[in-house]
Amino acid sequence: MTDEIIIHEAIRLVDEGVSVTFPVKGYSMLPFIIGGRESVILQKPQVVRLGDVVLAWVDDCRYVVHRVISIEGERVILMGDGNIVGVEHCLLSDVKALATHVVDAKGRKHDLYAPWRQRASRLWWHMRPVRRYILAIYRRLL
Repeated sequence: MTDEIIIHEAIRLVDEGVSVTFPVKGYSMLPFIIGGRESVILQKPQVVRLGDVVLAWVDDCRYVVHRVISIEGERVILMGDGNIVGVEHCLLSDVKALATHVVDAKGRKHDLYAPWRQRASRLWWHMRPVRRYILAIYRRLL
């Protein structure tokens, strides 16, 4: 199966109201989601809010699992926690799923919106000027 088929099947199931455990690739969501080791549980979004981690079709070219950093009317801006610069754009209708939990390598579920994770993600957002250095060290330790 190709990645595209897996993504479309996951979206179809989420649209039907089924929770889907979806593997994440890459390092764009470090340090909160480790690609290649962890998965996210996706559900149908009822409301998309600032700070949500979503699966979205962005820039009319690809799907990403990134955090919502801005919502203005129907326009949504996303950015991966592990990205230093660069954002993606989409419409609210392009947000296909909400990530609710992270599943670690041992199969344990962790709430993405636990109070400590929300505080940590806000702090991480404000650390953009220095997080390239923190991420470089973190990647070497992985």
